[in-house]
Amino acid sequence: MRMKGARRGTGPWRLPALVRELARFCAVGGLGLVVNFAVFNLCHALTSLSAVRCSVAGTCVAIVSNYLGLRHFAYRDRDKRAPARQFALFVTFSAASLAIENGGLFAAVHWLGWDTALRDNLVKALGIALATAFRFWSYRTWVFRPAPVEDHP
Repeated sequence: MRMKGARRGTGPWRLPALVRELARFCAVGGLGLVVNFAVFNLCHALTSLSAVRCSVAGTCVAIVSNYLGLRHFAYRDRDKRAPARQFALFVTFSAASLAIENGGLFAAVHWLGWDTALRDNLVKALGIALATAFRFWSYRTWVFRPAPVEDHP
C-alpha cells in the first residue's frame, strides 16, 4: 500500500540507478544467452557447419532479440530521437562483441585443436562473459544514451 504523495522508487528500498539498469540489462541478456546457446547447439547438432560458424549464427540471432529487449525494456527511457543512428551504433558494437565472443572459440578450435561439445560450450561461455562487459559499457555509453534534459524557462 502506497502512502499519499509517496513516489515509486523512493524510500529506503530504492536501488541505485546503475544497479536497476544492470538488472534490466542482465534480464534481457539472460534471454539472449538462452537464444544464443540454443541456436548454437541446434546448429552444431543438426548441420555440418563448424562450431565457429554455428556460434556466429547463434550470436547473430541473439543480437536481434537483444536489440528489441534493450530498446523496449532495459533502455525504454533513453533518447529515441535518432533510431537509425542508434541501430547503426548497436550493430557496430554488436559486431565488435561478436568478434570478442567468437575469437576465443576460433582460437580454441583452430589453434589449440579443442573441438568437443563441452570445450566449445565452455570457451563460448567465457567469450560471452567478456563480450557482455564490453556490450554493457558500449551500449549505455554510445547506443542508448540518456534523453536530453529539457530546459524550462
